[in-house]
Amino acid sequence: MNAAAPPRATTREWLGLAVLALPTVVIALSMTVLNLAVPSLSADLKPDGTQLLWIIDIYGFLIAGLLITMGTIGDRIGRRKLLVIGGGRPSVPLPSWRRCRPASRC
Repeated sequence: MNAAAPPRATTREWLGLAVLALPTVVIALSMTVLNLAVPSLSADLKPDGTQLLWIIDIYGFLIAGLLITMGTIGDRIGRRKLLVIGGGRPSVPLPSWRRCRPASRC
């Protein structure tokens, strides 16, 4: 019995996986930064236990809510179009950021 080897993934498929996995790494990194900032936040804001829990958990709730919302929008307008819009969105405000000075309001 000679079983055929399964097809190997191409470079394009690996690149697509890396592009789609990058936001997961960014979310995990930002959650780590938030957890490292908890002592400083606690010292500055002096929250009680419930408020501190909301400070930590609201980011996860926001990401989960946006995930559901963007999934629905992706079903309506197309996932590829939404991915292109989402990928191009961060580059839109860059010209206005260039005008800003650190100590001034823009």
